[in-house]
This record gives sequence, structure tokens and C-alpha cells, in this order.
Amino acid sequence: MPLPVDSSLAMRRRAFLESGLAAGGLAGMGLALPDLLAAREASAANGGRRGSAKAAILLYMTGGPAQQESFDMKPRANQGYRGENDPIATTAPGMEICELLPMMAQQAHRYSVIRSTFHNSNTHGIGVHYNMTGLKNAPRTRGEPQMDRRDPPCVGGVIRQLRGDRNGLPASVHLPVRIGDQNNFQWGGQHAGFLGSQFDPLMLIDESWKPGTLPPGFSPPQGVSKSRQGRRQQLLTGIDKGRPIASVSEQNYGRFQQQALDILGSNSAWRAFTIDDESPETLARYGDNKFGRSCLVARRLVEAGVGLVTVPWMYLHSTKNFDTHAKHFKVMKDLLMPPLDRAFSALLEDLAERGMLDETIVAWTGEFGRTPKINKNAGRDHWGAVYSTVLAGGGIRGGQVHGSSDKIAGYPADNPVHVRDFVATIYHSLGYDSDTRVVDPTGRPVFVVEGTPVHDLY
Repeated sequence: MPLPVDSSLAMRRRAFLESGLAAGGLAGMGLALPDLLAAREASAANGGRRGSAKAAILLYMTGGPAQQESFDMKPRANQGYRGENDPIATTAPGMEICELLPMMAQQAHRYSVIRSTFHNSNTHGIGVHYNMTGLKNAPRTRGEPQMDRRDPPCVGGVIRQLRGDRNGLPASVHLPVRIGDQNNFQWGGQHAGFLGSQFDPLMLIDESWKPGTLPPGFSPPQGVSKSRQGRRQQLLTGIDKGRPIASVSEQNYGRFQQQALDILGSNSAWRAFTIDDESPETLARYGDNKFGRSCLVARRLVEAGVGLVTVPWMYLHSTKNFDTHAKHFKVMKDLLMPPLDRAFSALLEDLAERGMLDETIVAWTGEFGRTPKINKNAGRDHWGAVYSTVLAGGGIRGGQVHGSSDKIAGYPADNPVHVRDFVATIYHSLGYDSDTRVVDPTGRPVFVVEGTPVHDLY
């Protein structure tokens, strides 16, 4: 479903390109990244309303969760379309959600649901890229888009360049696993793309890692004391001094190596990854499973200064996700929805009780939704024509429903929200809008926000 072109946005961008890039790009204009940031702040001070969230948490439901069995029930749909579950009331007047989410029903006054999100693709890779970046992936000759440096950056990569790492921690973290499945290890849109590897989110991909402990490789091997580790580092430094000037790739490797060594010797900032000091009651509230523990770690990381934490769905292992082509209702009821309900509601409640929800935007999405019609295997298939997303905190008013789908949850019925607008709303809460630019390795400024924030949610 096409959306009208924002002519004012197009004019601003054209004016910028004509006055700046024609004169030789960023360097020709005498601008650097600090100048761009200063210009953005000046724009905000001159009347442009900006969000003020300090951090974001993106809960990503790998596979594509069904809107009908989550936040957009269709109890009056005909047989073959209507699911097995009933809607329940929430703490938000007039808002009903699926009975599989009783704990989220008690937190509805803290979040808003967009029931008209869409992007018109039924392909996992395209859906992942769109929801992680708000932008189209670079063209591919065949197959689903996998990771590629030609692609535009994910939100985490943008945040890492614009805000920089703080308090000894990376500005963006992606845990407990990459977004992929048994057929595709890692779809595109999960790194900094053309910005370069130095702005990639810290991504944990070891499925054996137990969230709430230091990530794999972040502690010395057994039998290697801190002093011995220090002597190893001194030896390595001495060897490196005698080497010729390193290439760019070697310099990047050296930077990552030094960061790893700093982590091994740290007893402070990186403790945010561990939950040893959390009460048993807190862990039980989130759920002692990989998704629940990851949501708890996400809260700890933003508390420690991380700008964006992405939490892809992982409960047992990555193949058990929301791509429910068969036995959809049983899998949703028995495996997927209970831990989701517990962890998502606990995160919202915990942030609110700590006074952090206003300064942290929490977003919930997946690749797309599921088909209105139930297939012969009692499943629902891929459906990008309409799906539900959720936003909370960061200036978003809770208890709202924005947009609607038709009577079978097949297409937007009113107030359609393209996924680029959903991502633009996340950016807006963080203080970034259509004039926000990042700088590629050649020094060229690039716009990263193409959508329009859903202002009615604020």
C-alpha cells in the first residue's frame, strides 16, 4: 500500500544536497560529525520538538508473530480465519488483547499498540532488514538478503556512531543471539552496513551462552589468573611495537582485541551483563529462560548507559520461533506466548518502578504478521500486508490503539503505518528525525530516517 510522499522532507533533502554535496561533500562543506550533531541540536532549540529518551530496547520476535493471537484479535471472523483464543480486557479502556497475554493485559496502560503496520513483503530477510533499519536493503541478485556491507545501517549502528560508546560499554548491544533460523544464519539489517564494522552493535551469537553471565570469551580461561593475563598482554604489546604500520583491517582487529583485553580486566561496567546481584524474585518475574534473562540484562545495560539493546526471541534454541506454519495454536499456547507475556510485562513494570520508562523507549516487532487464513497444517503463513507492533516509554502515551486492520486482520483499515514510520518513531523518541545524518567512511553525509514519526502516540 503506497503512502503519500512527504514533499517538505523531499525539499529539505534536495536543498541540502544542492548546497552541500555539489560543493564537494562533507569535507567540501567544512563539516564533520560534531558539526552535524551541533546543527541538529540547534534545530531542536529553534522549535523542532525532539524526543529525549536516553535509550531504547527492541524486542524482536524472530519468525513473525501472529497479530491475531497477540494484539489484534478478530473474534468475529469467519471459520478458517478466526483463531482458537478469545480476547480479554486490559487496564486500558476499550483495548482488548489475546487471552494468551494476561500479564501484558495488566500493563496496557503503559504501552500503545499499532495495529496497522505494514511493508508488503512476505520474505523473512526483507522483513528483518526493514524492521531493523526502517530502510530498504541494497539490491540482491537472488535469495533472501543476508548480511552485506552495502546495506544501510541498523538503528544500533546509527546510535553507535551518533552517540558513541559510554561508560566502558558499547553504545549498542544485540543479545542473546543473531536474528536467523535453521536455513539462514543471519539475515541482513543487523549490523552497521556501509558505516563500517567499527559501528556494528556488539552481537552475541553463541547459542550456548546463558544470559545473565559474562558473554563467552569475556573472562580468562580457567587457570589463567589476572596477573598472568596481564603478562600476556604486555608480551603482545611488545611484539606489536616492532611491526610495520598495520593496514586498516589490522587496526580494526587490534582495536577489537584491545577492547576484549579491557573487558577481561574489568570488574565494573561489564558486570551489567551479569545478574548475580538481582533478587530471585526479580528473576522469577522475568522468567528464568533465555528470553526472560535477556530482557533483564537489557534493563541492566540501558541502566549502565548502553543506547540500544536488541533482544531477538530465543527461548530454547533459535529454531523454536514465531514462524508457525504448522500447529500454530498449540505452539503459541504452550511454548511462545507464556514466556513472552512474562518477560515483556516484567520489563515494562520494572522500568516504570525504577523511574526509567519515560527515558527508555521499548519497541516490540517481528518480520511481519501471519496470514488471515489458517492453512491445512493448522498454521498461519507469512503476511507483511498488516501486522501489530508495540511501543512504550520514551514519551509514548500508554493505553492507546493506533490504526486498525480489516475484519480478518488482512490489510490496514485506517491510519496505515509503514514500517519505516514505526522505526522513525523509535528514532524520534531518541531525538533523531528526518534531518539526522550519519557519515560513511568516505566522509559523505547520509540520511538515515526516511519515515514520519507517529506523532499521535505522544
